Amino acid sequence: MWKFLQLALFLFCRIKEKNKLDFKTVIEPFRIKSIETIKFTTRSQRILAIEAAGYNLFQVKAEDVLIDLLSDSGTGAMSTEQWAGMMRGDESYAGAKSFYRFEESVREVTGYKHILPAHQGRAAERTLFKCTINHGDIVPNNTNFTTTRGQIELRGAKAFDLPISEGTKPSVIHPFKGNIDLEKLRKLLSGNRSKVPLVMVTITNNSLGGQPVSMANIRSTREICREFNVPLFLDACRFAENAWFIKMREEGYSDKSPSEIAKEFFSYCDGCTMSAKKDGMVNIGGFIALNDDQLAVKCKNELIINEGFPTYGGLAGYDLEALAVGIKEALDEDYLRYRIKSMAYFGEKLISAGIPIVQPTGGHGIFIDAGKMMSHLPAEEYPAFSLALALYIEGGVRSIGSCTQFSKGHDSYGHAPELELVRLAFPRRVYTQSHVDYLSEVIIYVNLIRKQIAGMKIQPGYEHPGILAGRFEPIGGKLIRD
Repeated sequence: MWKFLQLALFLFCRIKEKNKLDFKTVIEPFRIKSIETIKFTTRSQRILAIEAAGYNLFQVKAEDVLIDLLSDSGTGAMSTEQWAGMMRGDESYAGAKSFYRFEESVREVTGYKHILPAHQGRAAERTLFKCTINHGDIVPNNTNFTTTRGQIELRGAKAFDLPISEGTKPSVIHPFKGNIDLEKLRKLLSGNRSKVPLVMVTITNNSLGGQPVSMANIRSTREICREFNVPLFLDACRFAENAWFIKMREEGYSDKSPSEIAKEFFSYCDGCTMSAKKDGMVNIGGFIALNDDQLAVKCKNELIINEGFPTYGGLAGYDLEALAVGIKEALDEDYLRYRIKSMAYFGEKLISAGIPIVQPTGGHGIFIDAGKMMSHLPAEEYPAFSLALALYIEGGVRSIGSCTQFSKGHDSYGHAPELELVRLAFPRRVYTQSHVDYLSEVIIYVNLIRKQIAGMKIQPGYEHPGILAGRFEPIGGKLIRD
């Protein structure tokens, strides 16, 4: 009788749960316990600030930015558990307790045998590539991020981008636009096996709009790599967001937890590098994780030269503690649901206002199709760059505008077609829905005056630094014409 009552209660609760109203308002799954005041500036003040910075948003002082979406890397807010963990930080030079907590946590999430800390993702990449890549090699990827490409090319090798065709078309709807092109990968390996030391897959695919990679695609990539006896690595900086997209979009995964999904795709690979400043939920940190014993020894030796002893790898003990907590918090379903829903909410507001964006919305931000929105400007006048500058002047919003001109000279097979995009990358657990509503208003307004926005040109002597250190000026002397 008691078992029957238990079953009846269980069924009643399930029915009530199914009938529960699904409220549409996206709320943050946390309470704000500490705040940082942001500075309001006038339009005139922002014009002076951008002129002083050589019309380069990377050179603008952070205090002069109202909403900062330049990057989601290391810009998030940490939880009370992370701050509490930092108080335990063991700053011993070797064998610190904090390292072993970090190692246990990362191993639990990834399943890999060797866990090597680094101060951030590019340091992890540099260490791995120094131990695996030689001059003349080829490294295929769904789409290499700029720092990944830079590390590969510094080794005298070539970074090949192999995105699926849908990934290069902003308006095309596809659930996994971040996938690697399997046919192109097989073709590349068939003709260049001796030159390929490893294959990488970036999750999510940042360069093409924060788009996810499917489990089926990772599994098939693994099969091709095994056929040609090539190691497969993940650039796993947004692994949790990718896991959530698989749960939401891929058949057979709706009942699995993000943690289970992550363990599965990690199991198909030989290792990963990670900038923990994204889905590690920390302000600094990264790691290499792998199974190969001999490669681990090489990486440890390289780590000692460039980063530090393998049990701290350029990080303080309290950084390791924060990462040990954060990498698990990133897999929390309530957090991921809120994170992805917030991006979708923002995207829907822009789409309904006629703003062209990369669809479907990605995980860590919104990417405006500046090539389409700013169609009155040729690529030589940096339309995405101009649009990003206009968003700052009109609303105090800082973002990144990509520049197709900086990738000229690359062939389309080795370098994915560069898109004129403005990336609005959202820090984790920092901004609320009211910030998103304000952002929408700014973008919609700028869209109305877009024909008044001038193109840009590089100042003499700054042809080579690129978007990080270059200085620019508006064509005609004024960015937004009256």
